[in-house]
Amino acid sequence: MLNVAVIGIGSMGKNHARIYSESDKVNLVAVSDMNEALAKEISEKYGCKYYTDYKEMISKEKLDIVSVVVPTEYHKQVAFDVIDKKINILLEKPITSTIEDGKKLVEFARNNGIKIMIGHIERFNPVVIELKKRLENNELGEIFKIDVNRSGPFPQRIGDVGVVIDLAVHDLDIIRYLTGAEITRAHAEIAKKIHKNHEDMICAVLKLSNGAICNMNVNWLTPIKIRNIQIIGEKGMYTADYITQEINFYQSDGIESTVTKISVQKKEPLLTELEHFIDCVENDKTPLVSAEDGLRVLEQAKMLIEIAGDE
Repeated sequence: MLNVAVIGIGSMGKNHARIYSESDKVNLVAVSDMNEALAKEISEKYGCKYYTDYKEMISKEKLDIVSVVVPTEYHKQVAFDVIDKKINILLEKPITSTIEDGKKLVEFARNNGIKIMIGHIERFNPVVIELKKRLENNELGEIFKIDVNRSGPFPQRIGDVGVVIDLAVHDLDIIRYLTGAEITRAHAEIAKKIHKNHEDMICAVLKLSNGAICNMNVNWLTPIKIRNIQIIGEKGMYTADYITQEINFYQSDGIESTVTKISVQKKEPLLTELEHFIDCVENDKTPLVSAEDGLRVLEQAKMLIEIAGDE
């Protein structure tokens, strides 16, 4: 059985710890967080050790996998320390806060022969899995247009990056994953309304190498949480809601249209993601989301910020 640990047990890290503790494939050995009271609470809840110094944890414990779920600004240093101990790492998105750090991390992981997966969790959402299968089967034909909406209230816990690096990277990754296409041209506008240091809204229009046009609307200004995607093609349109995990297919012959609700087996995306990475480590498989994928999406996010004239 693989030994695992979690570094950083904030809102997302707690879920990593919960899922590991419930798995019959791994043994949750320890958690680490600078907040000792929180670390102790989680360790008692799941029957594992706790540390306030992650370096001590990865030095003392025999670990096969570590989830790194710390603020983005600490991704590079923590990931380097884990990889240096020859421990496989699931690093929450985005890969790092800068492209330079991302390149260094990709190279360091490759040189050490360590499996690293970037936590672009939406790839493991049942609706994305289903859409990917149907698009690969050419059930929509040529893709004409994609619209994505990802918005919600401002998260007080995030202060080190803006909405593009923290949130829009999800959609950049999914657009690239579903279409297999790269951005060839882009226009973006960003704004800072609530966040003290970074942008909290982006509206972008992307032209892809396959000819499709994408509209991206991402913000931390909307009172309710919205997560959806609409894909229009020559045979109709798919609409998918990431939250409710529902897909509709609007089939059209140019004159009339019919709607079909597509059956999707609902499952927690993080559970699927962690099960996948555990399987990759256990059976020496290639992770679905590589460090190179994470770096490419970061490069695209930085490009949009630069186009908008904020950096």
